Amino acid sequence: MAAGHPRGNFPTGLIDDPRLLAGAAAGLVSALATLWALRGLPGGLGLFWLSPLPLFLAGLGFGGIATTLAIPVGGAALLLAGPGWVALLLWLVLYALPAWMLVALGLRPGPRLVLTAPLALLGLWPAFVTLAASLAAGEHGGLEAVLHEAVRDGLERMGGGVSEPMVEQIVRLMPGALALWVGLALLANAAGAQGFLQRRGLALAPAPRWRSGRLPGWYPALPALAGLAWLVADEADAMLPLSLCLVLSVPLLLQGLAAMHTRLASFSGRLPVLILLYVLILVFSLPGAVILVALGLLEQYGRRNPPANM
Repeated sequence: MAAGHPRGNFPTGLIDDPRLLAGAAAGLVSALATLWALRGLPGGLGLFWLSPLPLFLAGLGFGGIATTLAIPVGGAALLLAGPGWVALLLWLVLYALPAWMLVALGLRPGPRLVLTAPLALLGLWPAFVTLAASLAAGEHGGLEAVLHEAVRDGLERMGGGVSEPMVEQIVRLMPGALALWVGLALLANAAGAQGFLQRRGLALAPAPRWRSGRLPGWYPALPALAGLAWLVADEADAMLPLSLCLVLSVPLLLQGLAAMHTRLASFSGRLPVLILLYVLILVFSLPGAVILVALGLLEQYGRRNPPANM
């Protein structure tokens, strides 16, 4: 805990309590950034990816009560602004609820922020959302049919030709790609918020060793079981287990990225090597993802003297 910012020294007055003020402000700013993006205003895409930042600033600087308050305040602001229930659901699923859970799981008693459970959440939450979406899409032909129609409509609006094999490929990889981008956005915003607060002596806990985070020992069994279910499933029912396998593999992929940076940390020419590796990963997306997941598994089970749970 940063000096000069101990827990329990907040004013007792409801209006004067900085935790409540920070939570309300975070909810409003996050909702405003989301609304700005949904309205298609200039810089909206960048603001959309920064929407979780106020939530993490409030939670990591003032505790879970701030993020808890930010959710109803931000949700009410979105509803009053008029973009509809879809915008509210998008904000809740992508940013508000994950940020709230990440703060709650990370701020455990101890010398640093805990990383194990939050890292696992980056796979478990998308898996839960995928299951819920699959159930909701049951009345509309199933998850694959809904995604297929959405991708086809999106490509047609972009004005390009619609190739059926390309649509099928995008549909199969979409859940995993979305989970990866959202996970990266959440991690980047959390790290940015923690660094900002710690430099000013406002962080509730010191920054963790981000690259040393490890998943629970049981976690890799989950994507393995989903992958096995995909292999034995009929073609008509293969979309859900494939999607679960992909989204549950995201934390392993992130752990592989962290391991790649860690292993190159002492290499003098690491910057051009990292740039080359990222280019190769982007060009050869699927093989690159498989290699990173394998590196994450090696980091999980093959590393000697693993760090303590943090």
